[in-house]
Amino acid sequence: MYQKSDLHGDSPVSIIGAGIAGAWQALLFAQAGHAVTLYERSDADMTLSTSHWAGGMLAPYCEAETSEPVIGRLGFRSLDLWRELFPDTPFNGSLVVAHPRDRADFERFAKLTRGHIRLDASGVGELEPSLDGRFRDGLFYAEEGHVEPRKVLPELHARIEAAGGTIKFDCDVTAEDLDGIVIDCRGLSARAEQPELRGVKGEMIIIETGEVELSRPVRLIHPRWPLYVIPRGDGKFMLGATSIEAEDTGVSVRSALELLGAAYAVHPAFAEARIVEFGSGLRPAFPDNLPRITIGKSKIAVNGLYRHGFLVAPALAELTLAYVQRGAIDNEVMRCV
Repeated sequence: MYQKSDLHGDSPVSIIGAGIAGAWQALLFAQAGHAVTLYERSDADMTLSTSHWAGGMLAPYCEAETSEPVIGRLGFRSLDLWRELFPDTPFNGSLVVAHPRDRADFERFAKLTRGHIRLDASGVGELEPSLDGRFRDGLFYAEEGHVEPRKVLPELHARIEAAGGTIKFDCDVTAEDLDGIVIDCRGLSARAEQPELRGVKGEMIIIETGEVELSRPVRLIHPRWPLYVIPRGDGKFMLGATSIEAEDTGVSVRSALELLGAAYAVHPAFAEARIVEFGSGLRPAFPDNLPRITIGKSKIAVNGLYRHGFLVAPALAELTLAYVQRGAIDNEVMRCV
């Protein structure tokens, strides 16, 4: 569907929020020839951004277990954009495993997802030698990938500046402070304008060990605390997966015990790992847990990316650019107010 846009395609573009959503918006608009300024309340380390605490998994097949089809559609398109613009992105796939007592949940996961091949015990060991003999089978999603958020965000910011965009850190602004086309990607900070938003806490732990080597994210299926272990290089691993309906910060004792216990269930050597960091971020989510592009007269709000920020941000940026340039409307994602 197409709609005549009140937002002129040649106007300057101001984007608020330099996390994963805003960074991809700024990159695509700058590469398309727009005069782009990206504003971020945090410093260049982005420690105030939810993206700083993210897992960075690009896993539309695995996410199909719990997400709506639109997440898959956006996710698959985003994979293409990651490959096209960041060809060094690791696409080593994802591995899903479970212990025998959780067999029913493992088979349920297999039925609800596609794009995998089933590996026997030797196949799991060949794929990840550190897991040899640990699991009797696994599901390998070969097309999936992952990024290291704390490395890829600076790369995105550098690409924005290389394309002619300007980034202003330590700059807390609102849409009312700016002229031209404004794209608001502030997450929970935009709740005054989008009161439906809520924060969903995602906790993470980074550990370090030289006893385990993994080449790809590994998901452990468990009925109470499903876990993913993401290799971060140099012997470091991120443990994550909590989604808690709370807006406090920090990592609870219960979550820490469950994440560390699940890591031990993946490989006993993790018990001797060194804990490097605890942390959490508040993911912005609408009641349906789906992303939304809200279009006003001179402002566009991109929000509600929930736990899928790195997976869907590129495709959402492409949709926003298509609206500004051609008035194209995506009825599943966009709302005009």
